[in-house]
Amino acid sequence: MFLFQFLLVVHAVIAAALVGVILVQKSEGGGLGMGGSPAGLMSARGAADFLTRATSILGASFIVLSIVLAVLGAQGRSTKIDTSLARGAAATAPVVPAAPAGDPNAAPFSAGAQSALQNQAAPAADNGSVPLAQ
Repeated sequence: MFLFQFLLVVHAVIAAALVGVILVQKSEGGGLGMGGSPAGLMSARGAADFLTRATSILGASFIVLSIVLAVLGAQGRSTKIDTSLARGAAATAPVVPAAPAGDPNAAPFSAGAQSALQNQAAPAADNGSVPLAQ
């Protein structure tokens, strides 16, 4: 638990540093490659290399740390699927009677599908809704 909290704080610091490094960079309109001497760390060329490298390192560490935190957060959790909604839907579903065993015309369809196949209107369910105008 302590490791997760420590990595979460480090993750927040990396995120803040990544935002800061991105905001320090100039837009592509003028870029950091304009003017100045090409030598030196904080010259235009040196700053562009430094900020580009810092952005890529912070971005990669942010992604790796996000994956590590996801794995650590999922440890000890149950992967059992919640079926509470499925039980409610199964209890309200209409029960279709099975076809008689001796009926040679019985097809492996439900009663509603058989009536649709025979172009008969299926009985309307009374669920308290307003019927649509036809």
